[in-house]
Amino acid sequence: MENFLRAIRLALHYRWTFAASVFCALMVGVLWGGNIGAVAPFVQVAFEKQSLHDWVRNEIREDEAKAAEQVGLVAKLAKATAGETPEQREQRLAEIAHHEAEAADARASAAYYQRLEPYVQRWLPVDPFRTLVLVVALLMIGTTIKSVFLALQAILVNRLAQLAIFNLRKEFFRHSLKMDLSQFSEDGASDLMSRFTYDMESLSNGLENLFGKAIREPLKMIVCLIGAGMVCWRLLLFSLITAPLCAILVRQLAKALKRANRRAMEEMSQIYNLLTETFDGIKVVKAFTMERYERRRFHESCKNYYRKAAKIARYDSLTHPLTEMIGVTIICLALLSGAYLVINRATHLFGIRMSDEPLTLTSLALFYGLLAGVSDPARKLSEIFSRMQRASAAADRIYQQIDRAPAIVDTPTPRRLPRHRQTLTFDHVGFAYAAGKRVLDNIQLEIQFGERIAIVGPNGCGKTTLANLVPRFYDPSAGSVLLDGVDLRLVRRRELRQQIGLVTQEPTLFDDTVFNNIRYGSPQATADEVLAASKRAHCHRFIEERLPNGYQTQVGNRGGQLSGGQRQRIALARAILRDPPILILDEATSQVDLESEQVIHQVLEQFTRNRTTIIITHRMSTLALADRIVVMDHGSILDSGTHEQLLRRCELYGRLHDIQFREIA
Repeated sequence: MENFLRAIRLALHYRWTFAASVFCALMVGVLWGGNIGAVAPFVQVAFEKQSLHDWVRNEIREDEAKAAEQVGLVAKLAKATAGETPEQREQRLAEIAHHEAEAADARASAAYYQRLEPYVQRWLPVDPFRTLVLVVALLMIGTTIKSVFLALQAILVNRLAQLAIFNLRKEFFRHSLKMDLSQFSEDGASDLMSRFTYDMESLSNGLENLFGKAIREPLKMIVCLIGAGMVCWRLLLFSLITAPLCAILVRQLAKALKRANRRAMEEMSQIYNLLTETFDGIKVVKAFTMERYERRRFHESCKNYYRKAAKIARYDSLTHPLTEMIGVTIICLALLSGAYLVINRATHLFGIRMSDEPLTLTSLALFYGLLAGVSDPARKLSEIFSRMQRASAAADRIYQQIDRAPAIVDTPTPRRLPRHRQTLTFDHVGFAYAAGKRVLDNIQLEIQFGERIAIVGPNGCGKTTLANLVPRFYDPSAGSVLLDGVDLRLVRRRELRQQIGLVTQEPTLFDDTVFNNIRYGSPQATADEVLAASKRAHCHRFIEERLPNGYQTQVGNRGGQLSGGQRQRIALARAILRDPPILILDEATSQVDLESEQVIHQVLEQFTRNRTTIIITHRMSTLALADRIVVMDHGSILDSGTHEQLLRRCELYGRLHDIQFREIA
């Protein structure tokens, strides 16, 4: 519930919208209770063939007669005090005070009706039927006004909830972008998508219900309860004797519903994950005819979600009967106790005073009507109960993600990082993704500015992990990475990464134009600079000649409208436009055809000059770009040197060389 309160506070920033929605809800509540409370006496007056003029005069006469009667009793009791003992006199004085209070109340009531009488005589009809017509007209007007306020509140509440979710989505997305790569690997994009869509929608519905029905319906109930309390507050309290039991049962049900909703949301994340895996790998699914297997996996995941949703439905099904039974119990208590008091003209029930004077049939009818007016809001509140618990569970999952602190953070007092001109040093670097599973062990490597280093080794030896330490995607578990003598942990990540260009095995293009994908490397670049980078990457020609709209061609999801070689060259143009002093090439040519590889090699031969370049590759053809080759195995550096030197003295490098040439053959 604490996280749900955080979402509520986010919505309450829009205080004027909230205040306007509460005002509309209050007006709906007042008009709801007013329609119920005002109709009964007016209709009774009409059907007794009385005009309102007669009714007001009768009320004045009755109140004046009651006041006179109480005054007479006071005078009689005052005379009787003579000759009484002090104890009797004290009791008598208390009785006198009571009757004086009754007389004062009667005079105040008479004065109220006397002030009302001129307006009744001036504006209200004398005929009973016309009075009934007026009542119906007032009822219609009141209902119309209530409906207007109801519609206004719905609009304001929707605006309030959507603005809160709008800000929460931005905060969630902003925090997700700050997450470490390891967190993306652990949770997966599908879990984030589930929280970002399904959970956000559940929270939005919960906020709408909270600021809508959860405020409006209790106000309607409060107005009706106040009206019933004005008729006979003691009878109202007696009727509500079972309400605490309802509160206890509802609280227990709320806890169970929240747990069930949280588990259902976790299962929905699994469904998102399965869909993402299947659709991303649809080519493999079809190639290996695994459609039946994927259908079975999806069936099992959906079945698990169905079971959890059914559990929610079972809990939810108890809400309405529970509130209805409590409501019927309250009504039955009121019916029996009220009927007993009216039929027997009694003021006490089980020895407990219920009223100062016997209730009339009119007041009891009004009391029942107001209690009935409580039942409809109570029914609507029971309908939103499950949504509120789902919203609370969704808020927990959303804020759980927002509250996660990234492991890679900037130091509070970062050092300024000039453009790289000296060395990149790995000083006794060790790294482990998890405790006890070391990936890098005591790496010592110094790369001079402008030097091109190729890193080779078998799969899983730590090549990519080593390269990922340079842009601080991870921090070393031991040792340090130094750029021009400065520990990377002491500089801003933004300043560091602005000096690095990255081209990976699977180039990432966004569903945008070719032009914007190239300019992604330097958003402030001009059109001429984009074209120049494109020409240097040898992709200007195919963009202009082969793509239907040239640089304004949409590349599709993940660049799906382009070939592998085209995607790689556009990614290379993006890195060229950035003009970084450090370039990381992670298997940059492993997924392209021979022609594209030759073109990319020509580009890299020119572009990597006077840049510190780290090349991760399995291809011997790419090694020709390197000034020095580093051989890694099991997280350690075995040897480094030129191609010829390593062939003579490094057994592992010789085996890798032989394997490469056998594959080519």
